[in-house]
Amino acid sequence: MFRILFLLFIIIPIIEIALLIQVSDVIGGFATIALVVLTAIVGAKMVKQQGMGALQNVQVQMAQGQMPAKELFTGICVIIAGVLLLTPGIMTDVFGLLLLTPAIRNKLAAGLASQATVRMSASMHQTGTSGFSQPHQSMHHEQDENHPNTIDGEYERKD
Repeated sequence: MFRILFLLFIIIPIIEIALLIQVSDVIGGFATIALVVLTAIVGAKMVKQQGMGALQNVQVQMAQGQMPAKELFTGICVIIAGVLLLTPGIMTDVFGLLLLTPAIRNKLAAGLASQATVRMSASMHQTGTSGFSQPHQSMHHEQDENHPNTIDGEYERKD
């Protein structure tokens, strides 16, 4: 955790300052400031537009009784993009604009989903011979309520 905070508060601002200095040498100081302000304004408008769209999609999915996982992930990406775009700097603006791109979000979601599947299957193998552990039992119980063919029961382990 310390490394992540170190990167966020020390390394990223140093990189941003270096990039701002280099860009200001090429296009001038005033143009650099205008570029940072312009990306913040355009980014805020894009975040508002995509955020409202994601919110509406979440509401539609929930009204249909479906889990809006993709829409929730889109909403999280839009929030992170908004923070990055409002942070002064060139590198954070680039990352923020990338997060607002649906193709990038889809690839990121697919990568995270594959990691989550691997982790979940790895934890399922570590639970022992019964295949259940206390955290997984509650998760399975919640999933079982959605399927009418599931038989609910209790068990007691006697060691």
